Amino acid sequence: MKSMLFWTICLDLELILATWEGGYNLQCQNLVSAGEADIRVAKVLWWYYFSKLIEFMDTIFFVLRKKTSQITFLHVYHHTSMFNIWWCVLNWIPCGQSFFGPTLNSFIHILMYSYYGLSVIPSMHKYLWWKKYLTQAQLIQFVLTISHTLSAVVIPCGFPFGCLIFQSSYMLTLVILFLNFYVQTYRKKPLRQDTKEKLTGKEVTNGFPKVHFTAANGVGDKKAQ
Repeated sequence: MKSMLFWTICLDLELILATWEGGYNLQCQNLVSAGEADIRVAKVLWWYYFSKLIEFMDTIFFVLRKKTSQITFLHVYHHTSMFNIWWCVLNWIPCGQSFFGPTLNSFIHILMYSYYGLSVIPSMHKYLWWKKYLTQAQLIQFVLTISHTLSAVVIPCGFPFGCLIFQSSYMLTLVILFLNFYVQTYRKKPLRQDTKEKLTGKEVTNGFPKVHFTAANGVGDKKAQ
């Protein structure tokens, strides 16, 4: 967990520095005008893609170990699609406008890995009141990415139009899925929850001990309270 946190921090900082020093246009950036900065961004995004491979392998290990309680449609869809989409990105659009989503996503993952790291320390559980805000932050991330992508549609700069439309559409599916996760996890309460808590003397969710649920990976945290 510590290594992933450090790796993600380095990715985010390098993306910010590469685009800033390369004079990237925040509103719209094409694939060829920044020269060496484009190559630098492409190298960082390759390592970003490698992190998606690790997340994809995480899903495969869940399946192989039959961890069905941690396998959800959101988890499988998110990790599988990101792994395949970023393979295409690195082959056809490895720089330019592609920098924005990974920069935001890396920041969200810094928060996520920090949360997961703290959750394994029993004495820190009482300070983890902010778990639902991870999902809120991800939803904001998706909306910002959609807005940034569509800005290049309204005022184009030469970045492939079809890729912009695809990215906006894909991000919209994530908004829907993560919003549903948020509602199901933090807004809806099982009708019999109060009764179960009285009978068992502890919190339960859908018949199981309550864990630190977060939509960051589409599953609950690995350590129960």
